[in-house]
Amino acid sequence: MDQEMADIESQAISYQATLHQRAPDISHKGKCPVTLKFDDVIYKIKTIKTKEEEKVILKGVTGIVEPGEMLAMLGPSGSGKTTLLTALGGRLGGRLFGTITYNGQPFSNAIKRNTGFVTQDDVLYAHLTVAETLVFTALLRLPNSVTKEEKVEHAEAVIHQLGLTKCKDSIVGGPSIRGVSGGERKRVSIGQEMLINPSLLFLDEPTSGLDSTTAQRIVSTLWDLASGGRTIVMTIHQPSSRLFYMFHKVLLLSEGYPLYFGKGSDAIQYFSNIGFAPTIAMNPSDFLLDLANGVYSDELNEDHVIDKPQLITAYKSNIEAQLKAELQKISYSGCKTQGEIQDRGFRKWPTSWSQQFFVLLRRYLKEKKYESFSFLRICQILLTALLAGLLWYKSNTSHLQDQIGLLFFLCGFWSFIPLYQAIHTFPEEVMMLEKERSSGMYRLSSYFMSRMVAELPMELILPAIFLVITYWMAGLKANVVNFLYTLLSLLLHVLVCQGIGLAIGAIVLHQKSATTLASVIMLCFTLAAGFYVRHMPKFIAWVKYISNAYYIYQLLIGSQYHIGETYPCSIGQCPIEEFPTIKEMGFPDFHFKTVAVLVLVIMLIGYRLVAYFALTRVGVTKNLA
Repeated sequence: MDQEMADIESQAISYQATLHQRAPDISHKGKCPVTLKFDDVIYKIKTIKTKEEEKVILKGVTGIVEPGEMLAMLGPSGSGKTTLLTALGGRLGGRLFGTITYNGQPFSNAIKRNTGFVTQDDVLYAHLTVAETLVFTALLRLPNSVTKEEKVEHAEAVIHQLGLTKCKDSIVGGPSIRGVSGGERKRVSIGQEMLINPSLLFLDEPTSGLDSTTAQRIVSTLWDLASGGRTIVMTIHQPSSRLFYMFHKVLLLSEGYPLYFGKGSDAIQYFSNIGFAPTIAMNPSDFLLDLANGVYSDELNEDHVIDKPQLITAYKSNIEAQLKAELQKISYSGCKTQGEIQDRGFRKWPTSWSQQFFVLLRRYLKEKKYESFSFLRICQILLTALLAGLLWYKSNTSHLQDQIGLLFFLCGFWSFIPLYQAIHTFPEEVMMLEKERSSGMYRLSSYFMSRMVAELPMELILPAIFLVITYWMAGLKANVVNFLYTLLSLLLHVLVCQGIGLAIGAIVLHQKSATTLASVIMLCFTLAAGFYVRHMPKFIAWVKYISNAYYIYQLLIGSQYHIGETYPCSIGQCPIEEFPTIKEMGFPDFHFKTVAVLVLVIMLIGYRLVAYFALTRVGVTKNLA
């Protein structure tokens, strides 16, 4: 059995040497190597039942990873692997205790911009190509000391280094859009972090959901990167034996307790020495996970429950004291202080506000143009406009109630269309925003403004086309002044409804819940506008004053009718302001129109400010700039 295990290890080490011979020259020159140390890390969270009770997730984890090393954290689900990785990456707030240092310094903005973090889920834009994804990331993350041409060249170099040349012009794809393979998506995610040439790279389950061959390529790439002088830390679930022996160090966790820390090649020998030797030749990671789950197989291949405290005690006796002593002995090479790292170009933001705005604007327009100007959506608007034009075809003041109904239809239809479109903006983007904000890629204000500007073409062009068709077919006042008055009022209404959708989406950040809430709110506003209910009880009549539909409905009536005009009635011609629907509501005079426009402008700005401040909680991590 020992000979079989030795053969497996020998084959893996031989394979590793072959990889080293063919490894590309991924330069790490000019970068500050980082030694990561964590000592007695404890993390607690408050339980849902009572705020006084606390659950301990990490229970005194210690370790060290030096430049050129790759640490793999193993353990069953719920063992604390991802929590520890997040803590080491400076992305975990709350009740975190212990010491985590980077070249002897605490986590800072300078460290953050010298660190890459690859999440388990590949958060990428589906319609962008591999090359576009990496180029846009390079334009945002690389500092101004690097020219635009050099940033593009750097992205091309990363594409070559990660073996993505063949698929660089293919779209990334997503759940409903066919794109590159899962392994290529993962390498794109790694490539986004490699663009800043990080000294420290964290990866959460980089092989999750991949076949063994693809997983091998991913880990081989990471091994090459570590060989270039980087410090790499990852969580991984049940790697093959060939991959296991590529890890320089292994940390085994069980229910937050460390059971082993050291060389991967020494793990089997360590557990054999304390009485838990594998009885058959098996994948070392399978054996370690069995122990972490409290299971041990005897010579008859029968599973027995083992005493986990025994493994914890053995770790403290045989590994912990020696490991803590090693932490004190390690000396740093290269830049040792936070100040020296900052001197190497890590400023508060890598690029200026305007650069971030225009890059984000271009990226968002490229991604959303397929959805925003989709054939289906354009057909929906055009067909509705034609149907409305036909239903109200050549109406006039002899059918004044019908004309007023058309104006209210414009108000109602263009309340819900921009509302639902805007609601999806932030819930769909929240994962991307969290990822990019956590890495300090851009200011929230530049992101927010780019979204506002990018949405304008869709929000303004389609309503204008809709009104051009419906207005002239329906026989509303056929002069340019009245048409422009109606158009500007409608566009202002659209922008306010968009703001309401953005605010609700940013606050709720759950698409279905946000849609439900928005439907109820907009329905209340529409009912209070004065068309359906004109005699509201006093205790609820105040709703109309916060209803955007109330103000726009009045403005649309004011765009078509004026005091002194008449309409056909039973006694001949009657003043238009005496028409029952208008009289009960009150004819909008100049003063009211001015107030209505002012209120709508305040709403337009106010709802967007609410959305902006609601987004400030997204992606906020420790020491975020």
